[in-house]
Amino acid sequence: MLAPLSLTTLAAVSSSAFATQYLTVEQAQQSIFPEANHFNAQPLQLNAEQMKQVEKIAGVPARSVAWRTIAAYKDNSLLGYVVLDDVIGKFELISYAVGLLPDASVKQVEILTYRESHGFEIRNANWRRQFVGKTANTGLVVGEGIANISGATLSCAHVTDGVRRIAAIAQVTLKK
Repeated sequence: MLAPLSLTTLAAVSSSAFATQYLTVEQAQQSIFPEANHFNAQPLQLNAEQMKQVEKIAGVPARSVAWRTIAAYKDNSLLGYVVLDDVIGKFELISYAVGLLPDASVKQVEILTYRESHGFEIRNANWRRQFVGKTANTGLVVGEGIANISGATLSCAHVTDGVRRIAAIAQVTLKK
């Protein structure tokens, strides 16, 4: 009777054994906007019309009405936003942050926590650099502006879809 309990416990421990936290939210904010001297949480709530617009622009479901958004400032000047999200890799969540400029273009993508046993290569700076300057309408698709990584196919696809969704949210709600 003890064996099933032991296997269940072992499975729970082993599934989280691969989790690696690379950055905290605060570290990601500073990495994305090093010139910022303050950050303000700016939770974002999408209404039904905005959800439809995001889905139309991104080509993926808006997924949630509530988004964790942080505005970055240098003195009184808005530098941009950091939007926090989680997507499924193959089985586990990938936590990441997307830095957006006020024009809704991507400034930077940071992987905060990676919990899968494979595919951590998405943390590679060269892969993440592909997102810089792109918008929801320009090249945020694996194979069409974003390269795939062998062995990290699902992680690449899901993070790319997530970044495209966030860029669409920025275009609909945050663009100045």
